[in-house]
Amino acid sequence: MGINFAAFLGVSLFVILSPGPDTALTIRNTLVGGRGGGIATAFGVVTGLATWTVASSAGLAALLVASQPLFVAVRLAGAAYLVFLGLQALRAAIFTKGDLRELAAGHATVRLKRRVAYRQGLLSNLSNPKIVVFFLSLLPQFIDRGQASFERLLLLGLIFCAITVSWLTLYAVVVARVGDFLRRDRVRRALEAVTGLALVGLGLKLVTDRR
Repeated sequence: MGINFAAFLGVSLFVILSPGPDTALTIRNTLVGGRGGGIATAFGVVTGLATWTVASSAGLAALLVASQPLFVAVRLAGAAYLVFLGLQALRAAIFTKGDLRELAAGHATVRLKRRVAYRQGLLSNLSNPKIVVFFLSLLPQFIDRGQASFERLLLLGLIFCAITVSWLTLYAVVVARVGDFLRRDRVRRALEAVTGLALVGLGLKLVTDRR
């Protein structure tokens, strides 16, 4: 196929395994919604990635990057959404008392629904313009001149999606497996605070990043 597949896998694994908003959101939603909530978040994220894959392959994403006002609007919307999710987590860390093991048993406040977790993962990914920049700058480097760009870009993008959903699902499974410990009030509130601060920080970084 003329593609340096090993190099593509290496770069993709480095990007996917590096902690970011998708990872933080998956961990947070697993704590609140159990394994199902974390996996739903992962599939929301990968749906966003698949959307960017098709858009990049078709050249639509390049139009977004070329339109400075639209690109800035998407970046600010993404930043605002990450900050919003982070503040939600911080609010839960400060004001929500109690052991989430009770919540898992149905004795506490409403548990995170899977459709909400899916929507959060989807919107978080779609509103992150760095994803489309990543797709535009990375994928074409692994395609030789003269190849059918749409099919090759689509294939590489879908492979990237498959690796991402596998990694985030593994996160959800591991966090859920040790969930009883993580849902203890003190531990849960600490993790909510850490993920909340991480999401707010990522959102603010997205605002100030001019690249």
